[in-house]
Amino acid sequence: MEEEEAGPPKRELYALLQVSPEATDEEIKKAYRHWAQVYHPDKYQDFHMKQIATVNFQRICEAYEILSDEYKRQIYDIYGMEGITSGLELGPKLNKVEELKEELQRLRKKKEEEKMFAHFRPSGTILAHLSMPQFLDGDGIMRGMAMASEVQSQLSKRTAIAMGGNLEVNGNSGGGAASTVLRHQLSPVSSIEFIASAGLRALIGVQTTRNLSSHSTATIAIAKSLRDGSINLSNTWTRQLSETANGNIQLLLGPESSIAVGWQKKEEKTSASGELKIGTSSFAASAHYTCRFSSKSHGRIAGRFGSTMLEVEVGGGRKLSNFSTVRTLYTIGIQGIFWKFELHRGGQKLIIPMLLSRHLNPVFAIGAFVIPTSLYFLLKKFVVKSYYLRREKQKTSEIKERSSAQVREARIAAEKAQQLLQTVANRKRSRQSETNGLVITKAVYGNSKALKKADKSREVNNESASEVIDVTIPLNFLINDSGQLQLHEGVKKSGIMGFCDPCPGEPKLLHVEYTYGGQIFEVEVDDYAALLIPENPRA
Repeated sequence: MEEEEAGPPKRELYALLQVSPEATDEEIKKAYRHWAQVYHPDKYQDFHMKQIATVNFQRICEAYEILSDEYKRQIYDIYGMEGITSGLELGPKLNKVEELKEELQRLRKKKEEEKMFAHFRPSGTILAHLSMPQFLDGDGIMRGMAMASEVQSQLSKRTAIAMGGNLEVNGNSGGGAASTVLRHQLSPVSSIEFIASAGLRALIGVQTTRNLSSHSTATIAIAKSLRDGSINLSNTWTRQLSETANGNIQLLLGPESSIAVGWQKKEEKTSASGELKIGTSSFAASAHYTCRFSSKSHGRIAGRFGSTMLEVEVGGGRKLSNFSTVRTLYTIGIQGIFWKFELHRGGQKLIIPMLLSRHLNPVFAIGAFVIPTSLYFLLKKFVVKSYYLRREKQKTSEIKERSSAQVREARIAAEKAQQLLQTVANRKRSRQSETNGLVITKAVYGNSKALKKADKSREVNNESASEVIDVTIPLNFLINDSGQLQLHEGVKKSGIMGFCDPCPGEPKLLHVEYTYGGQIFEVEVDDYAALLIPENPRA
Protein backbone atom coordinates (compact mmCIF):
# COMPACT_ATOMS: atom_id res chain seq x y z
CA MET A 1 0.00 0.00 0.00
CA GLU A 2 1.29 3.41 -0.89
CA GLU A 3 -1.03 5.33 1.32
CA GLU A 4 -1.30 4.79 5.00
CA GLU A 5 -4.48 4.89 6.90
CA ALA A 6 -4.98 7.92 9.04
CA GLY A 7 -6.24 7.57 12.58
CA PRO A 8 -5.13 6.00 15.85
CA PRO A 9 -2.21 3.56 15.98
CA LYS A 10 -3.24 0.13 14.70
CA ARG A 11 -1.90 -1.86 17.71
CA GLU A 12 -2.46 -5.27 16.14
CA LEU A 13 -0.30 -6.94 18.79
CA TYR A 14 -2.77 -5.99 21.53
CA ALA A 15 -5.57 -7.36 19.34
CA LEU A 16 -3.66 -10.63 18.84
CA LEU A 17 -3.42 -11.22 22.59
CA GLN A 18 -6.90 -9.71 23.13
CA VAL A 19 -5.72 -7.28 25.81
CA SER A 20 -6.15 -3.56 26.36
CA PRO A 21 -3.33 -1.12 25.43
CA GLU A 22 -3.29 -0.30 29.16
CA ALA A 23 -2.91 -3.96 30.17
CA THR A 24 -0.46 -4.79 32.96
CA ASP A 25 2.50 -7.12 32.50
CA GLU A 26 0.60 -9.82 34.39
CA GLU A 27 -2.45 -9.48 32.13
CA ILE A 28 -0.23 -9.73 29.03
CA LYS A 29 1.49 -12.82 30.41
CA LYS A 30 -1.86 -14.44 31.23
CA ALA A 31 -3.21 -13.71 27.72
CA TYR A 32 -0.04 -15.11 26.14
CA ARG A 33 -0.34 -18.38 28.07
CA HIS A 34 -3.99 -18.70 27.04
CA TRP A 35 -3.32 -18.15 23.33
CA ALA A 36 -0.14 -20.23 23.37
CA GLN A 37 -2.21 -23.19 24.57
CA VAL A 38 -4.79 -22.60 21.82
CA TYR A 39 -2.22 -22.44 19.01
CA HIS A 40 0.55 -24.71 20.25
CA PRO A 41 1.46 -26.99 17.31
CA ASP A 42 1.80 -30.07 19.55
CA LYS A 43 -1.98 -30.04 20.15
CA TYR A 44 -2.70 -30.96 16.53
CA GLN A 45 -2.01 -34.30 14.86
CA ASP A 46 -3.26 -33.39 11.38
CA PHE A 47 -0.34 -32.05 9.31
CA HIS A 48 -2.42 -29.25 7.72
CA MET A 49 -3.77 -28.05 11.07
CA LYS A 50 -0.30 -28.26 12.62
CA GLN A 51 1.06 -25.93 9.91
CA ILE A 52 -1.72 -23.40 10.56
CA ALA A 53 -1.12 -23.60 14.30
CA THR A 54 2.65 -23.09 13.85
CA VAL A 55 2.17 -19.84 11.89
CA ASN A 56 -0.29 -18.39 14.43
CA PHE A 57 1.80 -19.59 17.39
CA GLN A 58 4.77 -17.64 16.00
CA ARG A 59 2.59 -14.52 15.75
CA ILE A 60 1.54 -14.92 19.38
CA CYS A 61 5.16 -15.37 20.50
CA GLU A 62 6.29 -12.28 18.56
CA ALA A 63 3.50 -10.20 20.11
CA TYR A 64 4.43 -11.36 23.61
CA GLU A 65 8.14 -10.75 23.03
CA ILE A 66 7.46 -7.10 22.17
CA LEU A 67 4.71 -6.30 24.68
CA SER A 68 6.48 -7.99 27.59
CA ASP A 69 9.59 -5.83 27.08
CA GLU A 70 9.27 -2.38 28.70
CA TYR A 71 11.28 -0.46 26.09
CA LYS A 72 10.01 -2.36 23.04
CA ARG A 73 6.43 -1.85 24.18
CA GLN A 74 6.97 1.88 24.63
CA ILE A 75 8.43 2.17 21.13
CA TYR A 76 5.59 0.06 19.68
CA ASP A 77 2.96 2.26 21.37
CA ILE A 78 4.46 5.36 19.72
CA TYR A 79 5.50 4.13 16.27
CA GLY A 80 4.05 0.65 15.84
CA MET A 81 6.09 -2.03 14.10
CA GLU A 82 8.09 0.61 12.21
CA GLY A 83 9.78 1.63 15.43
CA ILE A 84 10.56 -2.00 16.27
CA THR A 85 12.03 -2.83 12.86
CA SER A 86 13.96 0.46 12.49
CA GLY A 87 16.79 -0.65 14.75
CA LEU A 88 16.32 1.62 17.75
CA GLU A 89 19.08 1.03 20.30
CA LEU A 90 17.02 0.03 23.31
CA GLY A 91 18.24 0.71 26.82
CA PRO A 92 17.88 2.94 29.86
CA LYS A 93 19.11 5.99 27.90
CA LEU A 94 15.99 5.89 25.72
CA ASN A 95 13.27 5.99 28.32
CA LYS A 96 11.54 9.23 27.35
CA VAL A 97 9.08 9.76 24.53
CA GLU A 98 11.08 12.73 23.21
CA GLU A 99 14.29 10.68 23.16
CA LEU A 100 12.57 7.82 21.33
CA LYS A 101 11.20 10.23 18.72
CA GLU A 102 14.61 11.85 18.20
CA GLU A 103 16.30 8.47 17.83
CA LEU A 104 13.76 7.19 15.31
CA GLN A 105 14.02 10.42 13.29
CA ARG A 106 17.80 9.98 13.27
CA LEU A 107 17.47 6.42 11.98
CA ARG A 108 14.94 7.48 9.35
CA LYS A 109 17.31 10.19 8.14
CA LYS A 110 20.17 7.71 8.08
CA LYS A 111 18.16 5.29 5.93
CA GLU A 112 17.18 8.08 3.55
CA GLU A 113 20.81 9.13 3.26
CA GLU A 114 21.92 5.56 2.58
CA LYS A 115 19.28 5.26 -0.10
CA MET A 116 20.38 8.57 -1.56
CA PHE A 117 24.06 7.58 -1.51
CA ALA A 118 23.32 4.60 -3.75
CA HIS A 119 22.14 6.80 -6.62
CA PHE A 120 23.32 9.71 -8.69
CA ARG A 121 21.32 12.89 -8.23
CA PRO A 122 21.00 14.71 -11.56
CA SER A 123 19.54 18.20 -11.85
CA GLY A 124 19.23 20.59 -14.76
CA THR A 125 17.61 23.75 -16.07
CA ILE A 126 16.58 24.77 -19.57
CA LEU A 127 15.85 28.48 -20.04
CA ALA A 128 14.30 29.62 -23.34
CA HIS A 129 13.83 33.38 -23.85
CA LEU A 130 11.01 34.22 -26.29
CA SER A 131 10.12 37.63 -27.73
CA MET A 132 6.84 38.50 -29.43
CA PRO A 133 8.04 41.98 -30.63
CA GLN A 134 11.06 40.33 -32.24
CA PHE A 135 8.80 37.71 -33.87
CA LEU A 136 6.46 40.38 -35.24
CA ASP A 137 9.48 42.20 -36.72
CA GLY A 138 10.33 39.02 -38.63
CA ASP A 139 13.50 38.15 -36.68
CA GLY A 140 12.25 34.91 -35.12
CA ILE A 141 10.68 34.30 -31.73
CA MET A 142 13.79 32.92 -29.98
CA ARG A 143 15.69 35.68 -28.19
CA GLY A 144 18.18 33.48 -26.35
CA MET A 145 18.67 30.16 -24.62
CA ALA A 146 20.59 28.76 -21.68
CA MET A 147 21.12 25.24 -20.37
CA ALA A 148 22.66 24.05 -17.13
CA SER A 149 23.13 20.53 -15.84
CA GLU A 150 24.70 18.97 -12.75
CA VAL A 151 25.20 15.45 -11.46
CA GLN A 152 25.97 14.76 -7.80
CA SER A 153 27.35 11.51 -6.48
CA GLN A 154 28.19 10.34 -2.98
CA LEU A 155 31.70 8.85 -3.01
CA SER A 156 31.47 7.87 0.64
CA LYS A 157 29.46 8.76 3.70
CA ARG A 158 31.53 11.93 4.16
CA THR A 159 32.60 12.81 0.63
CA ALA A 160 30.54 13.88 -2.38
CA ILE A 161 31.33 15.21 -5.84
CA ALA A 162 29.26 17.38 -8.16
CA MET A 163 30.06 17.90 -11.84
CA GLY A 164 28.17 20.27 -14.07
CA GLY A 165 28.21 22.57 -17.02
CA ASN A 166 26.23 25.33 -18.69
CA LEU A 167 25.78 26.80 -22.15
CA GLU A 168 24.26 30.16 -23.04
CA VAL A 169 23.35 31.72 -26.38
CA ASN A 170 22.12 35.30 -26.72
CA GLY A 171 21.72 36.64 -30.22
CA ASN A 172 24.92 35.99 -32.16
CA SER A 173 27.10 35.40 -29.10
CA GLY A 174 27.38 32.57 -26.65
CA GLY A 175 29.59 30.75 -24.21
CA GLY A 176 29.81 27.95 -21.71
CA ALA A 177 31.56 26.62 -18.66
CA ALA A 178 32.22 23.34 -16.87
CA SER A 179 32.66 22.98 -13.13
CA THR A 180 33.54 20.42 -10.47
CA VAL A 181 32.92 20.65 -6.73
CA LEU A 182 34.39 18.17 -4.23
CA ARG A 183 32.77 18.31 -0.80
CA HIS A 184 34.11 16.61 2.32
CA GLN A 185 32.52 16.49 5.77
CA LEU A 186 35.34 17.19 8.22
CA SER A 187 33.22 16.68 11.31
CA PRO A 188 29.55 16.80 12.33
CA VAL A 189 29.81 20.62 12.44
CA SER A 190 32.19 21.52 9.61
CA SER A 191 32.83 20.80 5.92
CA ILE A 192 35.13 21.92 3.13
CA GLU A 193 34.59 22.29 -0.63
CA PHE A 194 37.11 22.50 -3.47
CA ILE A 195 35.85 24.26 -6.58
CA ALA A 196 37.22 24.36 -10.13
CA SER A 197 35.66 25.58 -13.38
CA ALA A 198 36.75 26.10 -16.95
CA GLY A 199 35.28 28.27 -19.70
CA LEU A 200 34.06 31.86 -19.54
CA ARG A 201 34.31 31.86 -15.74
CA ALA A 202 37.44 29.78 -15.27
CA LEU A 203 38.45 29.77 -11.61
CA ILE A 204 39.69 27.70 -8.71
CA GLY A 205 38.62 28.10 -5.13
CA VAL A 206 37.99 26.63 -1.71
CA GLN A 207 35.12 27.09 0.70
CA THR A 208 34.66 25.98 4.29
CA THR A 209 31.51 25.94 6.42
CA ARG A 210 31.19 25.54 10.18
CA ASN A 211 28.28 25.50 12.60
CA LEU A 212 29.19 28.09 15.23
CA SER A 213 26.25 27.04 17.40
CA SER A 214 22.96 25.20 17.08
CA HIS A 215 21.48 28.36 15.54
CA SER A 216 24.28 29.94 13.49
CA THR A 217 26.61 28.97 10.63
CA ALA A 218 29.58 30.70 9.04
CA THR A 219 31.00 30.16 5.54
CA ILE A 220 34.29 31.50 4.19
CA ALA A 221 35.31 31.16 0.56
CA ILE A 222 38.23 32.32 -1.59
CA ALA A 223 38.40 32.01 -5.37
CA LYS A 224 40.92 33.06 -8.03
CA SER A 225 39.96 33.82 -11.61
CA LEU A 226 42.13 32.06 -14.19
CA ARG A 227 41.28 34.71 -16.81
CA ASP A 228 42.42 37.93 -15.16
CA GLY A 229 44.03 36.67 -11.94
CA SER A 230 41.61 38.55 -9.67
CA ILE A 231 40.82 37.18 -6.21
CA ASN A 232 37.40 37.18 -4.54
CA LEU A 233 36.92 36.63 -0.83
CA SER A 234 33.46 36.07 0.63
CA ASN A 235 32.11 35.64 4.16
CA THR A 236 28.57 34.52 4.91
CA TRP A 237 26.90 34.33 8.29
CA THR A 238 23.55 32.61 8.72
CA ARG A 239 21.50 32.60 11.89
CA GLN A 240 18.19 31.05 12.82
CA LEU A 241 15.98 33.87 14.05
CA SER A 242 13.03 31.73 15.12
CA GLU A 243 11.57 28.27 14.53
CA THR A 244 10.41 29.34 11.06
CA ALA A 245 12.79 32.15 10.09
CA ASN A 246 16.49 32.70 9.48
CA GLY A 247 18.65 35.56 8.28
CA ASN A 248 22.01 35.91 6.56
CA ILE A 249 24.69 38.49 5.85
CA GLN A 250 27.20 38.14 3.01
CA LEU A 251 30.30 40.25 2.48
CA LEU A 252 32.10 39.96 -0.87
CA LEU A 253 35.56 41.51 -1.39
CA GLY A 254 37.07 41.68 -4.88
CA PRO A 255 36.77 43.58 -8.17
CA GLU A 256 33.03 43.93 -7.54
CA SER A 257 32.73 44.18 -3.77
CA SER A 258 29.28 44.10 -2.19
CA ILE A 259 27.37 43.43 0.99
CA ALA A 260 24.02 41.63 1.09
CA VAL A 261 21.49 41.14 3.87
CA GLY A 262 18.67 38.62 3.53
CA TRP A 263 16.01 36.72 5.46
CA GLN A 264 13.70 33.78 4.85
CA LYS A 265 10.57 32.69 6.66
CA LYS A 266 8.74 29.44 5.96
CA GLU A 267 5.57 28.31 7.69
CA GLU A 268 3.07 25.55 6.99
CA LYS A 269 1.10 27.45 4.34
CA THR A 270 3.18 30.55 3.63
CA SER A 271 6.76 31.47 2.87
CA ALA A 272 8.48 34.81 2.39
CA SER A 273 11.97 36.12 1.75
CA GLY A 274 13.77 39.37 1.12
CA GLU A 275 17.25 40.57 0.20
CA LEU A 276 19.08 43.89 -0.03
CA LYS A 277 22.39 44.00 -1.90
CA ILE A 278 24.64 47.06 -2.11
CA GLY A 279 27.68 47.06 -4.40
CA THR A 280 30.37 49.58 -5.29
CA SER A 281 28.40 50.87 -8.28
CA SER A 282 24.90 49.41 -7.92
CA PHE A 283 22.25 48.23 -5.53
CA ALA A 284 19.30 45.80 -5.74
CA ALA A 285 16.48 44.70 -3.48
CA SER A 286 13.97 41.88 -3.85
CA ALA A 287 11.15 40.29 -1.89
CA HIS A 288 8.68 37.46 -2.49
CA TYR A 289 5.65 35.97 -0.76
CA THR A 290 4.11 32.57 -1.49
CA CYS A 291 0.82 31.28 -0.11
CA ARG A 292 -0.33 27.68 -0.38
CA PHE A 293 -4.09 27.54 -1.03
CA SER A 294 -4.26 23.75 -0.86
CA SER A 295 -1.95 20.74 -0.98
CA LYS A 296 -1.75 21.15 -4.78
CA SER A 297 -1.96 24.88 -5.57
CA HIS A 298 -0.19 28.05 -4.50
CA GLY A 299 0.01 31.76 -5.32
CA ARG A 300 3.08 33.99 -5.52
CA ILE A 301 3.85 37.71 -5.57
CA ALA A 302 7.34 39.18 -5.88
CA GLY A 303 8.99 42.54 -6.41
CA ARG A 304 12.48 43.61 -7.50
CA PHE A 305 14.01 47.05 -7.79
CA GLY A 306 17.48 48.49 -8.05
CA SER A 307 19.88 50.48 -10.22
CA THR A 308 18.81 48.72 -13.43
CA MET A 309 15.46 47.09 -12.61
CA LEU A 310 11.97 47.77 -11.35
CA GLU A 311 9.36 45.05 -11.71
CA VAL A 312 6.45 43.28 -10.03
CA GLU A 313 5.65 39.61 -10.54
CA VAL A 314 2.41 37.81 -9.69
CA GLY A 315 1.19 34.31 -10.48
CA GLY A 316 0.62 30.84 -9.16
CA GLY A 317 1.30 27.17 -9.64
CA ARG A 318 -0.20 23.75 -9.27
CA LYS A 319 1.23 20.39 -8.28
CA LEU A 320 0.54 17.85 -11.02
CA SER A 321 1.99 14.86 -9.19
CA ASN A 322 4.43 14.02 -6.39
CA PHE A 323 7.29 15.01 -8.70
CA SER A 324 5.86 17.62 -11.09
CA THR A 325 4.75 21.23 -10.61
CA VAL A 326 3.67 23.80 -13.21
CA ARG A 327 3.73 27.56 -12.62
CA THR A 328 2.54 30.59 -14.60
CA LEU A 329 3.75 34.10 -13.76
CA TYR A 330 2.99 37.62 -15.01
CA THR A 331 5.70 40.30 -14.79
CA ILE A 332 5.51 44.04 -15.48
CA GLY A 333 8.47 46.39 -15.15
CA ILE A 334 10.69 48.89 -16.88
CA GLN A 335 12.01 46.16 -19.20
CA GLY A 336 8.50 45.38 -20.46
CA ILE A 337 5.60 42.99 -19.92
CA PHE A 338 6.34 39.28 -19.64
CA TRP A 339 4.65 35.93 -19.28
CA LYS A 340 6.69 33.18 -17.69
CA PHE A 341 5.95 29.44 -17.79
CA GLU A 342 7.77 26.99 -15.54
CA LEU A 343 7.69 23.19 -15.35
CA HIS A 344 9.48 21.49 -12.48
CA ARG A 345 9.94 17.73 -12.68
CA GLY A 346 12.10 16.12 -9.99
CA GLY A 347 15.44 17.94 -10.22
CA GLN A 348 14.74 19.24 -13.75
CA LYS A 349 13.34 22.68 -14.64
CA LEU A 350 12.00 24.14 -17.88
CA ILE A 351 11.60 27.94 -17.74
CA ILE A 352 10.16 29.94 -20.65
CA PRO A 353 9.94 33.74 -20.16
CA MET A 354 8.12 35.46 -23.05
CA LEU A 355 8.44 39.18 -23.70
CA LEU A 356 5.00 40.44 -24.78
CA SER A 357 5.75 44.15 -25.13
CA ARG A 358 8.58 46.57 -24.40
CA HIS A 359 6.09 49.39 -23.87
CA LEU A 360 4.05 49.80 -20.68
CA ASN A 361 0.66 50.34 -22.34
CA PRO A 362 -2.01 50.24 -19.56
CA VAL A 363 -4.68 48.57 -21.71
CA PHE A 364 -2.26 45.95 -23.00
CA ALA A 365 -0.89 45.35 -19.48
CA ILE A 366 -4.38 44.76 -18.04
CA GLY A 367 -5.37 42.52 -20.94
CA ALA A 368 -2.18 40.48 -20.64
CA PHE A 369 -3.07 39.79 -17.02
CA VAL A 370 -6.87 39.35 -17.19
CA ILE A 371 -7.11 37.16 -20.32
CA PRO A 372 -4.78 34.30 -19.23
CA THR A 373 -6.11 34.47 -15.66
CA SER A 374 -9.70 34.08 -16.85
CA LEU A 375 -8.63 31.30 -19.22
CA TYR A 376 -6.91 29.50 -16.35
CA PHE A 377 -9.99 29.51 -14.11
CA LEU A 378 -12.23 28.37 -16.97
CA LEU A 379 -9.86 25.50 -17.79
CA LYS A 380 -9.55 24.62 -14.13
CA LYS A 381 -13.33 24.43 -13.67
CA PHE A 382 -14.31 22.62 -16.85
CA VAL A 383 -11.21 20.63 -17.83
CA VAL A 384 -8.63 20.27 -15.05
CA LYS A 385 -11.08 19.48 -12.24
CA SER A 386 -12.80 16.69 -14.18
CA TYR A 387 -9.39 15.34 -15.21
CA TYR A 388 -8.21 15.17 -11.60
CA LEU A 389 -11.44 13.51 -10.48
CA ARG A 390 -10.96 10.82 -13.13
CA ARG A 391 -7.31 10.41 -12.17
CA GLU A 392 -8.11 10.12 -8.45
CA LYS A 393 -10.74 7.50 -9.24
CA GLN A 394 -8.24 5.60 -11.37
CA LYS A 395 -5.60 5.89 -8.66
CA THR A 396 -8.02 4.50 -6.05
CA SER A 397 -8.83 1.63 -8.37
CA GLU A 398 -5.13 0.88 -8.92
CA ILE A 399 -4.45 0.90 -5.16
CA LYS A 400 -7.32 -1.54 -4.61
CA GLU A 401 -6.00 -3.75 -7.37
CA ARG A 402 -2.48 -3.78 -5.91
CA SER A 403 -3.80 -4.51 -2.42
CA SER A 404 -6.19 -7.25 -3.60
CA ALA A 405 -3.43 -9.90 -3.48
CA GLN A 406 -2.54 -8.89 0.09
CA VAL A 407 -6.22 -8.95 1.07
CA ARG A 408 -6.64 -12.44 -0.41
CA GLU A 409 -3.64 -13.70 1.56
CA ALA A 410 -4.91 -12.08 4.77
CA ARG A 411 -8.38 -13.53 4.23
CA ILE A 412 -6.94 -17.03 3.72
CA ALA A 413 -4.84 -16.65 6.90
CA ALA A 414 -7.94 -15.52 8.84
CA GLU A 415 -9.96 -18.49 7.58
CA LYS A 416 -7.18 -20.85 8.62
CA ALA A 417 -7.05 -19.29 12.08
CA GLN A 418 -10.83 -19.72 12.36
CA GLN A 419 -10.44 -23.44 11.62
CA LEU A 420 -8.37 -23.78 14.81
CA LEU A 421 -10.91 -21.78 16.83
CA GLN A 422 -14.01 -23.53 15.51
CA THR A 423 -14.08 -26.55 17.86
CA VAL A 424 -13.80 -24.47 21.04
CA ALA A 425 -16.14 -21.80 19.61
CA ASN A 426 -18.83 -24.43 18.91
CA ARG A 427 -18.43 -25.87 22.39
CA LYS A 428 -18.83 -22.42 23.99
CA ARG A 429 -21.83 -21.69 21.79
CA SER A 430 -23.56 -24.92 22.82
CA ARG A 431 -22.86 -24.24 26.50
CA GLN A 432 -24.28 -20.69 26.26
CA SER A 433 -27.35 -21.92 24.33
CA GLU A 434 -28.18 -24.39 27.10
CA THR A 435 -28.24 -21.61 29.69
CA ASN A 436 -29.87 -18.94 27.49
CA GLY A 437 -26.57 -17.08 27.62
CA LEU A 438 -24.69 -15.06 25.03
CA VAL A 439 -24.67 -16.60 21.55
CA ILE A 440 -23.24 -14.73 18.56
CA THR A 441 -25.55 -15.69 15.69
CA LYS A 442 -23.90 -13.53 13.06
CA ALA A 443 -20.94 -11.14 13.02
CA VAL A 444 -19.39 -9.36 10.03
CA TYR A 445 -16.50 -6.91 9.91
CA GLY A 446 -15.50 -4.62 7.05
CA ASN A 447 -16.32 -1.57 4.95
CA SER A 448 -18.72 0.67 6.90
CA LYS A 449 -20.54 1.83 3.74
CA ALA A 450 -21.03 -1.74 2.54
CA LEU A 451 -22.33 -2.84 5.95
CA LYS A 452 -24.73 0.10 6.26
CA LYS A 453 -26.00 -0.58 2.74
CA ALA A 454 -26.43 -4.26 3.58
CA ASP A 455 -28.22 -3.34 6.81
CA LYS A 456 -30.84 -1.43 4.83
CA SER A 457 -31.34 -4.22 2.29
CA ARG A 458 -30.99 -6.94 4.99
CA GLU A 459 -28.41 -8.81 2.91
CA VAL A 460 -24.83 -8.49 1.67
CA ASN A 461 -24.60 -8.49 -2.13
CA ASN A 462 -21.74 -10.00 -4.12
CA GLU A 463 -20.00 -6.64 -4.59
CA SER A 464 -20.08 -5.83 -0.86
CA ALA A 465 -19.07 -9.38 0.16
CA SER A 466 -15.50 -8.75 -1.02
CA GLU A 467 -15.20 -5.88 1.48
CA VAL A 468 -16.43 -7.74 4.59
CA ILE A 469 -15.47 -10.91 6.45
CA ASP A 470 -17.57 -13.21 8.61
CA VAL A 471 -16.19 -13.25 12.16
CA THR A 472 -18.91 -15.20 13.94
CA ILE A 473 -16.52 -18.02 14.94
CA PRO A 474 -13.77 -15.86 16.56
CA LEU A 475 -16.32 -13.78 18.51
CA ASN A 476 -17.99 -16.91 19.90
CA PHE A 477 -14.53 -18.15 20.86
CA LEU A 478 -13.77 -14.88 22.70
CA ILE A 479 -16.79 -15.18 25.03
CA ASN A 480 -15.26 -15.50 28.50
CA ASP A 481 -16.20 -17.74 31.42
CA SER A 482 -18.57 -15.03 32.71
CA GLY A 483 -20.57 -15.20 29.49
CA GLN A 484 -19.38 -11.81 28.19
CA LEU A 485 -17.67 -10.63 25.01
CA GLN A 486 -15.23 -7.75 25.49
CA LEU A 487 -13.23 -5.97 22.79
CA HIS A 488 -10.93 -3.23 24.01
CA GLU A 489 -10.99 0.43 22.97
CA GLY A 490 -8.19 1.83 20.81
CA VAL A 491 -7.30 -1.53 19.25
CA LYS A 492 -7.82 -2.09 15.52
CA LYS A 493 -10.09 -5.10 15.21
CA SER A 494 -8.43 -6.51 12.09
CA GLY A 495 -5.59 -7.70 14.34
CA ILE A 496 -7.84 -10.07 16.30
CA MET A 497 -7.19 -13.75 15.59
CA GLY A 498 -9.58 -14.90 12.86
CA PHE A 499 -10.07 -11.32 11.60
CA CYS A 500 -8.35 -9.50 8.70
CA ASP A 501 -8.61 -6.12 6.98
CA PRO A 502 -10.80 -6.78 3.90
CA CYS A 503 -10.66 -3.17 2.63
CA PRO A 504 -7.37 -1.36 3.50
CA GLY A 505 -7.69 2.40 3.70
CA GLU A 506 -11.48 2.39 4.14
CA PRO A 507 -13.40 3.10 7.39
CA LYS A 508 -14.67 -0.11 8.97
CA LEU A 509 -17.43 -1.32 11.28
CA LEU A 510 -18.17 -4.48 13.26
CA HIS A 511 -21.80 -5.60 13.04
CA VAL A 512 -22.90 -8.19 15.60
CA GLU A 513 -26.22 -10.03 15.92
CA TYR A 514 -26.65 -12.08 19.11
CA THR A 515 -29.15 -13.68 21.44
CA TYR A 516 -29.17 -13.35 25.22
CA GLY A 517 -31.81 -14.39 27.70
CA GLY A 518 -34.03 -15.59 24.87
CA GLN A 519 -34.02 -12.16 23.17
CA ILE A 520 -32.44 -11.02 19.89
CA PHE A 521 -30.10 -8.03 19.78
CA GLU A 522 -27.96 -6.15 17.24
CA VAL A 523 -25.01 -3.81 17.77
CA GLU A 524 -22.52 -1.92 15.58
CA VAL A 525 -19.22 -0.43 16.70
CA ASP A 526 -16.45 1.49 14.95
CA ASP A 527 -13.09 -0.09 14.24
CA TYR A 528 -11.37 1.31 17.34
CA ALA A 529 -14.41 1.42 19.67
CA ALA A 530 -14.88 -0.84 22.69
CA LEU A 531 -17.54 -3.55 22.77
CA LEU A 532 -18.98 -5.20 25.88
CA ILE A 533 -22.00 -7.51 25.59
CA PRO A 534 -24.01 -8.05 27.62
CA GLU A 535 -23.18 -5.08 29.83
CA ASN A 536 -24.94 -6.53 32.86
CA PRO A 537 -24.72 -10.34 32.79
CA ARG A 538 -27.02 -12.41 34.95
CA ALA A 539 -25.64 -13.62 38.25
